[in-house]
Amino acid sequence: MAKDVLCEVQNCQFWSQGNRCSADAIYVVSHAGSTATSSTETDCKTFQPSE
Repeated sequence: MAKDVLCEVQNCQFWSQGNRCSADAIYVVSHAGSTATSSTETDCKTFQPSE
């Protein structure tokens, strides 16, 4: 079953039309160790600026 990953960061090389992420895999990390209590405590390490 395919899942959609949505992303609004248009200057990422994996950004696709319709705010879709085209990366094969997504890597998300937490600023607070191995757990997070909100999205503001996380970052997408998959991001790469488009050229």
